Amino acid sequence: MALRYLYTAFLFALLPSTLLAHSGHDQVTLSSETESDWATRHMAEEHHISNFDPGAFFTLHDFDSSLSWSADEIRRLYGLDDESSKNVDEAKKAEVVRKTLENFDRDGDGLVERDEWLQGWRAGKRLEDFGLGPGHHGDDEYEYEIHHFEKFHDENTREEDLTHPEDIEHFRKHDEMEAAAERQEKLDNMPIVEQNIPQKFRRY
Repeated sequence: MALRYLYTAFLFALLPSTLLAHSGHDQVTLSSETESDWATRHMAEEHHISNFDPGAFFTLHDFDSSLSWSADEIRRLYGLDDESSKNVDEAKKAEVVRKTLENFDRDGDGLVERDEWLQGWRAGKRLEDFGLGPGHHGDDEYEYEIHHFEKFHDENTREEDLTHPEDIEHFRKHDEMEAAAERQEKLDNMPIVEQNIPQKFRRY
């Protein structure tokens, strides 16, 4: 169940020693001195990784592998399109994007490029904490695993023990998705009934 989390941790562990070897000296370990830094807390809470490397952080959140963060990627990084942010108004979401670009987009092209991010980090700039949480940007399965299952359950947990409200809601969504898939499959397999076709569309 924790396969997605393990893959993320494995990827992050590899990045500093391969693609990002030159930024290794920027690594930071989560402590009382850095706990106010939003990006470091994000890695600890959302990815369960305590050693922060700015180059690896950038690549991990470069969702389209373009070597830059677009406005959409900034929104995703902060979890602004996640269901948990549905009550955050668009003006606040726009502010998150605008201020992040103001801090790191040195050439004003509407993108935060990797070099801009690293230069900003080394100059002491940090991603701002806008009070919107740690930035949920995984799918439902990942968020359930990392924020609930790993905290309250383990590999020995039986299905009948999954009785927390979060468990019930998670499996309710699964049941709804399976039911919807079954309905669609039945529709796809239904033969075409000529009498149900409007007269003007019938072939003779």
